[in-house]
This record gives sequence, C-alpha cells and structure tokens, in this order.
Amino acid sequence: MPLFKSTSQRRNPSPPPPVQTSSGGIFHRNSRTSTDSASSSGSSSRNTRGGGGFIGLTRNRHGLDNDPSIRMARQKVAEAERAEREADAALLAARRAADGAREQVKMLEREAVEEARRAKAKQAEAKVINKSAKGLGRH
Repeated sequence: MPLFKSTSQRRNPSPPPPVQTSSGGIFHRNSRTSTDSASSSGSSSRNTRGGGGFIGLTRNRHGLDNDPSIRMARQKVAEAERAEREADAALLAARRAADGAREQVKMLEREAVEEARRAKAKQAEAKVINKSAKGLGRH
C-alpha cells in the first residue's frame, strides 16, 4: 500500500453513510470517528478538497437535500431573500411617496405666493377705489 494517495489508482466506491435526521446545528459532528471512516473506506486519508460547494460538499452529497434541517435552512434563506425584495420595493414606494409629498408642498407654496400676489394687487386696487370714492356725497 503506498504512503501517499496516488491519482492513478482507483478507489472502490463505498456506500454512502446513513442519513442522520437529528438536527444538531451547522457545527454538529456525526457520531462516526476518523478511524471508523478510515476503516470503512480502506485508506487512511480522505479527500477533503474534492467537490465544490460549501466546505467541499457537493449538492445532494449523502442525500443532504432531503435532510429536514437543510430544507428548513434553505426555506429560511428563501424567505429572507423574498422579505428583502419586498423591503426594497417598499423602500422605493416610500421614496416615491415622499417625492410626491415634497412636490405637493412646493405646489402649495407656489399657489400661496400667487394668492398673496393677487391679494396684494386686490388691496392696491381697493385703495385706489377708496381714494376715488372719498369725493362722493359732498354736494
């Protein structure tokens, strides 16, 4: 048996370990020790760098897609992503509402300025009419 793993040699595929249904969290270790895994695989070293994904695990490796805790975690992530999208949409709607309110206030201010201008002109005209009416009734 060689000291180091050779890539030219093929390993006999071992059956996948049984799926554990207990949820122990993300850092939960299974009950098998490294000596158990070494004796079951027939070699003293395991390929820890193989496969892609999170910490070297490939998707659906060892039937993890059917694990209730994995499904629940994926569901929670999907719900959080949906909540973020809804929050983003609500934020955009709130910004549009605030912009609309600001525009309404500006329009109200313009109307008030215009009404003040008309009131001033009306006051000036009333003053002129009052001066011309002072001479009435003195005969």
